[in-house]
Order: sequence, then structure tokens, then C-alpha cells
Amino acid sequence: MTGRAIVTGGGIGGLAAAVALHRIGWQATVLERAPELREIGAGMSQAPNAMRALDALGVGEQARAAGVPTYSATNLLLPDGRHLQRARPGEATPLLAFHRADLHRVLLEAVPPGWVRTGAQVTGVRQDERAVTVTWNGGQATADLVIGADGIHSTVRRLLWPDAPSPRYLGRTAWLGVTSAVDLPGSITMGPGAYFLIHPLGGDRAYWAYVTTSPQPAVRYDDEKAEAAHRVRGWHDPIPALIAATPPEAVIHVDICDLDPLPTYVRGRVALLGDAAHAMSPDRGQGAGQSIEDAVVLAAALAGEPGLDEALRRYDAERRPRTQATVRGARADGRRSTSPALHKLMTTMIRLVPGPVWRKGLNPDGNATWRWRPPSLPAPPVHS
Repeated sequence: MTGRAIVTGGGIGGLAAAVALHRIGWQATVLERAPELREIGAGMSQAPNAMRALDALGVGEQARAAGVPTYSATNLLLPDGRHLQRARPGEATPLLAFHRADLHRVLLEAVPPGWVRTGAQVTGVRQDERAVTVTWNGGQATADLVIGADGIHSTVRRLLWPDAPSPRYLGRTAWLGVTSAVDLPGSITMGPGAYFLIHPLGGDRAYWAYVTTSPQPAVRYDDEKAEAAHRVRGWHDPIPALIAATPPEAVIHVDICDLDPLPTYVRGRVALLGDAAHAMSPDRGQGAGQSIEDAVVLAAALAGEPGLDEALRRYDAERRPRTQATVRGARADGRRSTSPALHKLMTTMIRLVPGPVWRKGLNPDGNATWRWRPPSLPAPPVHS
């Protein structure tokens, strides 16, 4: 089965969907509301499941060239600098860390020219048994399928899932930054009610994130950099130095939200993907990775089923249980990692786990999330 799709959203999930559609011979238009296609200045890591999905899209080699190994999952510390668990290169499987813009660029370069339209704010979606039409400021188009990949505040979800709950604030907030740094292995420092994450990035940079509790959302400060620095005063090096080296305008303050489970990711000829379907907290590092998985599974279903209805039913049946379980797991992990009451218990338990056992649990097949294998996609069509 081939056809034409409209993808709303030009982030990592939307571009992954476009790459996947291209591989199975579909045509697509990607509608991005921003005037230019770019990702905000923050970092991320991708686990083995996401890297396999990128391989299935045909961009795994390019992604590995853009990423940097990070040992954050195996280097756990206390604020005074003592290690709870430690792994040096070669002792454990690293994740791959990216600046979001670098992974975004890898995917964008794999999207056929002319597929992406910027400055397109979706205003309506209507469908019948034969087609679906999307309107946006200044235009409209009709296709066989619409993929809503427009993020946690998805317009497509609001229009077609009007009874869906709004994003849920999880009682936590985060400061993020990217700055110059060399030879950092990656780490997570666990404090009472907060943690500090470090990932190395390409170009001699590092990404940092300080995550803590906050009873109310949307609390902001006149000097966000100074506030972040104040909260980690006395924490071990290089934490204070990383914040100090970050330009004030590069410090991002975000509240952490997710989505309660939807009963379906499909309405007629419309499918939700990524954060539009299952936005999750960052505590398992799976948000972008699950959206890339979505793209691969959706394309495999479209290529493998005789009709669109069957393909979308398969996509929903395969993706909804896995992604919603990941949302629940990330939510629970976040509560534990920022609970002052549980801090001593958690750190004691982590310290008592033998190092080899800890590292074995973080190998590429060490947990159910990372063991996922993607379906195969055909090679992209060759045009003369």
C-alpha cells in the first residue's frame, strides 16, 4: 500500500515519520508552525532501542557520527562527589548523547527536498471515508493519512480528541543548559529532592539539567541562571562550573509534564505519534526515542497491511501498550528520584548493588525498554 500523508509537526518525531514514509514509497508534506525548522538548545541521550529504530530508518550511521558516548546511567554520585556506582569507558554500554539540533539535522537531511513547509499553523482537520483534509494559515491539502506529531500541546489531538485530558504537571521543574566542556564522561548526581544530569556533546560541549520539585508550575525567576546556581551551591565539581560557564540566555527553565493515557492513538485516517500521543517525563530518557519507534512501526504497518484501517489498527495495538507503560515508568522514576523522603533509602540501595550486577542491568538488552527490536523497512526508492 502506498499513498500520501500530511505530517503535522517538524520536530524529531515528525521528521522520523517523514523519513519512514519515504522508505516505504509514500509521499508526504510536513507542516511546521515555526517560521524556521530548528530545535531548542538542549541535549538528550538515546538508548539502544532508539538507535535500532534509527538504523531501521537508514540514518543510524549518521546519528552515531553526530552523537557522543555518555556514561550517565552508570556514573551515579552524591552531591559531595562520592560515587554510588561508577563505570569507566569499556566497563559498561554507554548511551549516545546528542544536542537535539544535531539529531534533528540528521533526520532533516534524510527527508526529500520540498517535503517540509514552515510557518504553517494547522487550523482544521476534516475527514471522510475516502480522504482527510488539513487546513492551515494560508493553505489546505488533502491526503490519505494525517500523522499528528505536533507535540504535547498538539492541535490535532485537541481537534480530534476533544475529551482528552490536558497535559498533567508532575510537580517538578528543570533548568537546562549547554556550554563548553571537554572530556566529561556523563553522570547523574542524586541530591535530596533533586538530581543533576550531565551529558557530553559533540563540539567540546556539555549538556546539563537540574531537576527538582516545585508545587506550582510556571514559577519563574528574574535571573534563571543565578537561581540554578544557588540551588546547587556546594555540590561537587564540575556542576557549579558548568552553570557558571553557561551564557544566561542559554539557560532554559521548563516545567515537567506528561499525558494521561489515551484510549486510542487513531481516529479514522488520523494517527497520533510521539509527544502528541504519549508525552512523558524525561526520567527514562525515552521521549524522543519512543517517537522514532512510533515512526518505524507505523511505516511497517502501512507497508505490510492491505489497507489503511488495518495498518492503523496494527499501529495502535503495537504502540499504545508499550508507550503508555513507558510513560507510567518514567512518572514513577521521577517521583522517586526527586523525593527527599526516599533519597537516603534509594542511594543506600544503589550503593549496595555490586558494580558488575549494576552494569549488567544497563547493557543493550538489560531491560525491557532497551530490548525492543524494530520491524524491517524496505530500502528507499531510487529515482533516476
